[in-house]
Formats: sequence, structure tokens, C-alpha cells
Amino acid sequence: MIEKPTTIGLIAGGGQFPLLVAKGAAAQGHRVVAVLFKGHSNEQVSDSVSDSIFLKLGQLTKLIKYFKKNHVTHVVMAGTINKPKALDVRPDFRAARIIFKLATKGDDALLRAIASEFESEDMEVIGPHSFAPDLLTPEGLISNRKPSEIEASDLVFGWKVAHELGRMDIGQTIVVREGIVCSVEALEGTDEAIRRGCKLGGKNCSIVKVFKPGQEDRIDMPSIGLRTIQLMKDSGATCLGVEAGKSLFFDLDEAVKLADKAGISIVGLTEDWISANSVDQ
Repeated sequence: MIEKPTTIGLIAGGGQFPLLVAKGAAAQGHRVVAVLFKGHSNEQVSDSVSDSIFLKLGQLTKLIKYFKKNHVTHVVMAGTINKPKALDVRPDFRAARIIFKLATKGDDALLRAIASEFESEDMEVIGPHSFAPDLLTPEGLISNRKPSEIEASDLVFGWKVAHELGRMDIGQTIVVREGIVCSVEALEGTDEAIRRGCKLGGKNCSIVKVFKPGQEDRIDMPSIGLRTIQLMKDSGATCLGVEAGKSLFFDLDEAVKLADKAGISIVGLTEDWISANSVDQ
């Protein structure tokens, strides 16, 4: 937590998260200014901050200039960006220079580079969960129903596979059924990965979502919520494992109610849980 009130620069994507962060920062006594992007950002954020501006994706020079004008000391990124649409972005010279230097163009590599750019301008990048700590996924069994033996095995298998894929900065989510990977999240995002995986794997798939090894929790954390559970119910998936303490769980109470009604098991995964449920223990 920041010790003294200051000005927070919020880079707002879509969904409810940037709005919750804006309100949480204001509740802690900070002044919040926001940068939003047409077609990507939750425009309600502009009504909950002291000042805001709409820019195009890739306009890094204007973004930094706006933050400097408003005496921003800390930068926070919150919310989703439509990744397929982001491919059509025309970056300005400063953004293009960053992208050109990257060996890989994965989410984590790009966001790390952008964070470094802010810090070169004496603006500290902080995690959005600093302003919404209640969103962190709890440990252990979250739903009423425990995973079956097969589901638990799939969660362990999925955890290991997802972390290996995460090391290559590919994605955070995989869909598994009885030890077979049915889909891997890539550019399409979590929801589409779930739809595709359940279509290929059929009913009783398990969904695993993890924090990528080496990932920056200041700039990108896995997130799930009520919509995830509804999608699982509609797709026939029966078990969800998400890394505890390093992921965000939106609308937790409503999501658990829906999961219990649908017979879906939810687990906040930890290293200890994985060890305890591994067959080689």
C-alpha cells in the first residue's frame, strides 16, 4: 500500500476491474487520472476518476505526456484488452522502439517493457490488486463439491502443463479431460479456449488457469469470475482449478452459488494442494 496520498495513473481496459481499482484507490485517498481506449476500455471509469483521456492503443508518447502533466507518481494497469483487435494497432515511435527490441512479443514480455518505460520516467508501476485485495483467489476448496479422483488428477496434470506453457509466455489457461489436453489458451483468450476445449473434449472437462512463472503480478494477473462459471456450465465442464493468491476472482459469492447449483467443483490451487493430490506422493 502507498503510504501517502498521491496521484495514480490508471491505464483502464475493459470489464469491471478498472472501475473497482479506480474506486479502491480513491477510497485510499489518492487522486486518480485515467487513460482509456475506444473499443477496449470500460468507459464508466471516466465518471469515477478526477480526470481522463481517450487515446488509441499504441500512443505511448501521448499517454506518458498526459501522466506527467497530471503529476502521476504511480501507474496501475487494470482490465482486459481485445488481443485480436490489438494486432491492428499502429504504435507511435516510442512504442515501436520498445516492440522492436523485444525478442518475443508475448503479453508478459511486452507489459514488462512498457512498465520499464514508465519507471524510466520516475513513475512506479504497482499491482492493481493493491486497491482491490478482496479479489485475490482463496486457497483450497472454494465450492461445496470436492473434485473427483479423475478431476483432481486432471488439475495436477493441468497445473504442470500450464506452468510449462507459461514459461514460454503462451497463455494461462488449458482445458483437460482424463489426462488429455483439449485446448491451450493463445490469442483468443480464456473464454474461447474453454469453448473450443469443451467442444473437442466433450462433457466433464477440467479448466486450469495459472500465474505464468516469472510473470509480473503488477501488470497482469489471471482472472476468472461468474461468467467463467456460466460458460463452464453451458459447455459441460465440471471442475475449475485456478492459482490461489496470484489470480483474481470476480463476483466470487455469485460464482460459487452458480457452481454449487451446477455441480461444478472449484479449487484455489497451491503447490501444497498439487503435492498432496499427486499420484507419486
